[in-house]
Amino acid sequence: YLAVLLDEARAAHPDVGYHLTGDLVLSRAMSDAAQNDVINLFPIVFLAVVLVAVVLLRSLFATVAIVAVLLFTVATTVGFAGWIGTVFTPVDGSVPIIVITIAVAHSIHIAQAALMGIRRGMGRTEATAEALRINAWPVFLSAITTIVGFLSLNTSDSPPFRVLGNLMAVGVFCTYIFSMTLLPVLLSTLPLRARQVSGEGRVVVFFDRLGDFVVARSKVLLWSVALIAVVLSAGVTRVEFTENWTQYLDDSYEFRRDTDFVLANLTGLESWEFSLDAGSEGGITDPDYLRQVDAFAEWLREQPEVSHVQAFPDIMKRINKNMYGDDPAYHRLPEDPTLAAQYLLLYELSLPFGSNLNDRIDIAKSATRLTAYAEGSLSAVDQRSLDARAQAWLDDNAPRLATEATGLSMVTAYLSQRNINSLLLGIGIALSLISLILLWVFKSVRLGLISLVPNFVPIITAFGLWGYMVGNVGLGGSVTAIFAFGIIVDDSIHFLSKYQKARQEGHAAPDAVRAAFRTVGHALLTTTAALAIGFLVLTLSGFESSWTLGAMTSITIVFALITDFLLLPPLLMALDRKQPATIRLGD
Repeated sequence: YLAVLLDEARAAHPDVGYHLTGDLVLSRAMSDAAQNDVINLFPIVFLAVVLVAVVLLRSLFATVAIVAVLLFTVATTVGFAGWIGTVFTPVDGSVPIIVITIAVAHSIHIAQAALMGIRRGMGRTEATAEALRINAWPVFLSAITTIVGFLSLNTSDSPPFRVLGNLMAVGVFCTYIFSMTLLPVLLSTLPLRARQVSGEGRVVVFFDRLGDFVVARSKVLLWSVALIAVVLSAGVTRVEFTENWTQYLDDSYEFRRDTDFVLANLTGLESWEFSLDAGSEGGITDPDYLRQVDAFAEWLREQPEVSHVQAFPDIMKRINKNMYGDDPAYHRLPEDPTLAAQYLLLYELSLPFGSNLNDRIDIAKSATRLTAYAEGSLSAVDQRSLDARAQAWLDDNAPRLATEATGLSMVTAYLSQRNINSLLLGIGIALSLISLILLWVFKSVRLGLISLVPNFVPIITAFGLWGYMVGNVGLGGSVTAIFAFGIIVDDSIHFLSKYQKARQEGHAAPDAVRAAFRTVGHALLTTTAALAIGFLVLTLSGFESSWTLGAMTSITIVFALITDFLLLPPLLMALDRKQPATIRLGD
């Protein structure tokens, strides 16, 4: 309706420019952003994942089987969201995109193992059964740890991120179910070819050589990669968690263009709203109260972040001046409370029919609203800084008025900060649970502790790199750590499980590393490519949180692969050198 009125006004007055902004318009623009992301980005992600599977698996029918799993998983997850009445926002509206990206990881491990068995001469059924046998446990573990990671988003103070975490946990569960049921049926039914694919030998040779290189250069890699990780991690100190609702959307949306015009030509849109209580009914006309509010307003006007202040005492001073023939000498507050009350009554009676002061004064006339508007566009840190100084001024000079600022700007300014604090709890819970799971799985305290390195180093280095390159992290980036943690555990579990299996078969640590590269290296590269490309598609979103989440998660996933290939194996050999080949609980 508002858009229709705006179009009519523009048609009637083509020489006048109309720019519509504000929190209500933002809500509508964000709804459009959520819808646009699903409509525009989902096909791109789907196509990208399919192409990655075709190129890296080099099997059309195996790709068809994986696509079927993806479609069933997305349909089930979105259907579940519909049954529970989920209203998608730009944050959780990316669930179908992320689900299809993550779902491909489990499927590729099984499909690739089945293809390898067929190319070794096994029948389709036998190869599929063997693929399930060697991957069932790692896939189950990676699903459990990923679900734990996503469920820990429930510690977030932001409801959309809680919805995102819960729906992603459902999506991962569905992925596991379909990967262990539907996918094997399709792999054993579809006419998968047993012929050697061109380039297959080169892939095996590549990972054999990579394993030999890592073993031969283990000490150099251990110290050099660790040094690089430390240098990148230092960038974390440059990260500033900030949020600005005027920059939620990019300039492809009319809301952002209109908002930028208003910021450039009028006052800022960020504001601080204060409800100043007089302490009694009708107390807002008390001269002492008016003087304190006026002093607070004057203090705010002196602050460099503030461009304009709207306060109730300004009305009283203007009326007092009007009643004395517009004499500038009387532009001051009335000293008599009765006179102030009469001024207020006169002002209310002079308002147009249907208008009132309820947006500035409460019904009991016991509190007034003071609004301070920002100068230009401010970061969340600057907004929180002014709020803290304002509270300190009120505590020192007008204790009866002491209050905190509120409003949309304050909500967004504190949301990232509070979200980080709450997510630290979530990371602690996820870390504890996943660590216990890994300790139980590997039945070795040493391997369980080692497994934490490839799961935390990528996150810290990704945030460090972001600190060097960008610096600011908004709400979307603030959940990347806990979001990516559940995903990157998948690779380390598969590598460590293959390494442990080789050790239990009697291989020395270097040979076990080579066996892990030969067995799971190609699958890790494939899943990393699919995940990274899938999340990179989110950078095409016009919503800042989705863009940041996609970019930071992609960086983290790539760093996780580098860590699993170049840091984890040397670390295993360094700490496992003197251990016996068979690993038992309590070693």
